[in-house]
Amino acid sequence: MKVRLEKVSKFFGKTAAVKEVSLEVAEGELFFLLGPSGCGKTTLLRLLAGFYKPDAGQIYFGNQPMNAVAPEHRNCGMVFQNYALWPHMTVEGNVAYGLEVRKVKQEEKQARVREALEIVKMSEYAQRPINQLSGGQQQRVALARAIVIRPALLLLDEPLSNLDARLRLSMRNEIRRIHSQTGITTFYVTHDQSEALSMADHIAILNHGEVEQAGKPAELYCKPNSPFTADFMGEINWIDAVVEEPGDGRRVAVRSGQFLWRVASPAPWARGTKVRIGFRPEAVSFANAPAENSFTATILESFYLGAQQETLLKAPFLPNQPIRALEINPGKNSAEGKNRTVSIDAEQILIFENSSG
Repeated sequence: MKVRLEKVSKFFGKTAAVKEVSLEVAEGELFFLLGPSGCGKTTLLRLLAGFYKPDAGQIYFGNQPMNAVAPEHRNCGMVFQNYALWPHMTVEGNVAYGLEVRKVKQEEKQARVREALEIVKMSEYAQRPINQLSGGQQQRVALARAIVIRPALLLLDEPLSNLDARLRLSMRNEIRRIHSQTGITTFYVTHDQSEALSMADHIAILNHGEVEQAGKPAELYCKPNSPFTADFMGEINWIDAVVEEPGDGRRVAVRSGQFLWRVASPAPWARGTKVRIGFRPEAVSFANAPAENSFTATILESFYLGAQQETLLKAPFLPNQPIRALEINPGKNSAEGKNRTVSIDAEQILIFENSSG
């Protein structure tokens, strides 16, 4: 089912929890609502479920306006952050509950419960009490309970937040598999960008109730449209600079201290404009020979992470601002105090006007 929101707003008193949000989600998409606490993502999920009514704007399921439709008539399945399972029931009883409320006939109910438990790989636990299950198993039961009603829309509210790190990783794959198997249009709320990047078809980043940017994961990570998006999608080094050469439609030259950066930018920049440039730690290349945006830096600290090594570097033109670098499959040239030649590809440097500068 396709979902469309047109300038949807929700106020609590004078505070806009959601402000003029417009989104279009294709049928069968796994769509993430991503943002920090208090940005409005759970409010938006509850608006979709019908628990809240918009104060402005319109929600459509397909071509049907939904603002006046009660939650029980929206055909939505929802998985809450705390799972909300019945502790006195078995796994089978929990999954069957929604079908009993809908007065589904016994034979069909049993078949659909078996099917849902097979999808989440919990068939062998059908008669087990909920309080005898692990967190990951309870998560699977909550998903089975949501999909057994065959919803047109599935709503997941931070479903992995109560699991440990290792289990979260395995459940990401499971949710992706279940989504692929069922094909249900799904909204997934999280504040964890790694979850969103590894699972989503599309992502909307919310900031103070508004959509900051929406797009595919790689687009939001590599081509953010604002410093907020760039910051939220991962680690980034920010450097204040001033435009020195307006550019030729391919590169612009900006100065920070005694260093002249070449930054890829098709947009014109006026000489003297204060800007912020940014680049991801993994964009820092440990070069053996001078290259674009190349300089010698001193290693301040390094942190060995197995397949990766995080390094803090001191550049001579940035005496009070270390540069964070991330080296994949690191070598042995990481001793503190050692000088390394590094470079940053101009195509991997972001540039924004510095409104605070």
